[in-house]
Amino acid sequence: MLKPLDRITQGIFYVVRPLLPWREPTLLRTYEELTQILTKKKISKVFIVLDKNLEKMKLHHALLEKLTNHKFQFTTFSEVTPNPTISQVEKALVAYHTFQAQAIIGFGGGSPLDVAKALGARVAKPNQSLLKMGGIMKVGRKTPLMFAIPTTAGTGSETTLAAVIVDENTKRKYAINDHALIPHYALLVPELTFGLPPFITATTGMDALTHAVEAYLNHGGTKFTNDKAINAVRLIFENLVVVFNEPSNLKARANMQQAAYDAGVAFTRNYVGYVHALSHPLSAFYGLPHGYVNALILPIMLEEYGSKIYKKLARLAHESGAITLEASDHVVAQLFISKIKEMNVRFGIGTTIKEIQTEDIPTLAAYANKEARPLYPTPVLYSNKKLEEIYKKIKGDVL
Repeated sequence: MLKPLDRITQGIFYVVRPLLPWREPTLLRTYEELTQILTKKKISKVFIVLDKNLEKMKLHHALLEKLTNHKFQFTTFSEVTPNPTISQVEKALVAYHTFQAQAIIGFGGGSPLDVAKALGARVAKPNQSLLKMGGIMKVGRKTPLMFAIPTTAGTGSETTLAAVIVDENTKRKYAINDHALIPHYALLVPELTFGLPPFITATTGMDALTHAVEAYLNHGGTKFTNDKAINAVRLIFENLVVVFNEPSNLKARANMQQAAYDAGVAFTRNYVGYVHALSHPLSAFYGLPHGYVNALILPIMLEEYGSKIYKKLARLAHESGAITLEASDHVVAQLFISKIKEMNVRFGIGTTIKEIQTEDIPTLAAYANKEARPLYPTPVLYSNKKLEEIYKKIKGDVL
């Protein structure tokens, strides 16, 4: 009975989705535009969230210089790690109130942006824990003015309603999903991605590809979300290998940022799927990078779906230009999956995750299904037992 109930829930969401308070962040291209908005909004004190690595690289110094020149006060919070935790958000909350900040700037990859958005939720609801805000529409209040400045081209977090956080007590990675968390402004500066190591460039790009593919394959896609996903896939296939080989190619970097943005818009409205549901527990349990895990799982999951996705995947392959051969849906879908595998090989991404501990697999599967169901409108609905089998395949125990 669970599967019909899942589909009913997804159908209800599809009906009410147009009535929800969707918005896209206003796109900015320069720091000057950011300071003009702060001035117009009469903001004088800004709280900047980033991580230690970005702080060492001084990538944010151009932003700080612009804020200083315009007489804004600011403070930075850099106690953010990959797969950020509840305790990090709570520390940020104390620092935010101590500084008496009026606006938040998330600066970095997915982790700083997740902390910035989760911080916004805690400022909006000071008497409710992050754990109680997990799930759908549990914030429901206006957050502080929020800017997102991505330094990678992959997570799409600058466009989405989700903040993904780890509960360090249970090792569960979960999402807070609320329209209030969509940043008000997204500043895309492709030069910020120049210093990324090639492997990070590759895995964050594959993360964006996963967002676009899952959003497109899910039930309930609209012309708007499908067009965004198709454009993201097109840009990724045209530009990701280029930026991997030519790190300072500005045009390709800008195209990848646009791809990540479009993929983010697509999946924030039509969700991701089992690739992400399987990926999040692996990051939480073993500290594995999210984009790397997604890239590795994506072709495995597409093959697992099998004939259920051939028609849609072939259409995506053709409309994005990833595959031009006119052939059966089955053949085109297989060619598309093969191209993903070829990219993974080129980028040095493996085919199995040996860190998975056999005794953890039942818990991993339970967490994955708790995330996916009932809301992810995936092409196929799986039981915990089936997800355990897929984890064994990811581990390399099942061929």
